[in-house]
Amino acid sequence: MSGSGTPQPWGLWPLDSTEDVRTRQADVAVLPIGSFEQHGAFLPLVTDTVIASTIAGEVAAAHPVHLLPPLTFSCSHEHAAWPGTVSISAATLYAVVRDIADSLRRSGVGALILVNGHGGNYVLRNVVQESAGSGIRMALFPGSADWDAARVRAGVQTPSHSDMHAGEVETSILLHAHPELVRSGYETADFLADDRKHLLTLGMPSYTESGVIGRPSMASAEKGKELLAGLVDSFGEYVSLLTPRETR
Repeated sequence: MSGSGTPQPWGLWPLDSTEDVRTRQADVAVLPIGSFEQHGAFLPLVTDTVIASTIAGEVAAAHPVHLLPPLTFSCSHEHAAWPGTVSISAATLYAVVRDIADSLRRSGVGALILVNGHGGNYVLRNVVQESAGSGIRMALFPGSADWDAARVRAGVQTPSHSDMHAGEVETSILLHAHPELVRSGYETADFLADDRKHLLTLGMPSYTESGVIGRPSMASAEKGKELLAGLVDSFGEYVSLLTPRETR
């Protein structure tokens, strides 16, 4: 199967026309959801959005889906102490995603896969959970099992719990897909904080001064390439799950 193959500037914006979408007749839409939050001194605030959009662009090139532009602002309240971070409430994110899903349903798209790039968007699980019987089928991607498989394939060395933010995985994906966005300094920015029991109450500043929790020094473009390839492979299961049998 193949998608549009349309080049994406930064992987962020689909360039399809109405006729492109009409011709493809995809029953599954893909919505990347990122954030606008600090990622240490060497990655941009838009990192999670770039990563979610890069994943979504890769899967859209491999599968017949309708790629949507990203949501950039989400639930980044734990990062509020750092300059530049902007958040919206969980209720707002919930409402926006639901409105997008309803609009897609009215235009004849029967399924929506949320490609989430920010771990703090907990409410997305509830959006998908509540979608049963709503008239549009939904899924959340990548799941923990998808990330685990991709990490093994890529040879990522830092455990997932330790590699929480601006670490080996995120830096690797950007080094591969958008190296121009990675500034110097990641090579010496490692910081681990595995005991984060009260993160949601205290926020990130109680656990890291730099904003980094992970080992970006272990990142490489090759790992980023394999991470994305692994996620593209995993995505096929989601498309099959949400595509009506008569159109497969």
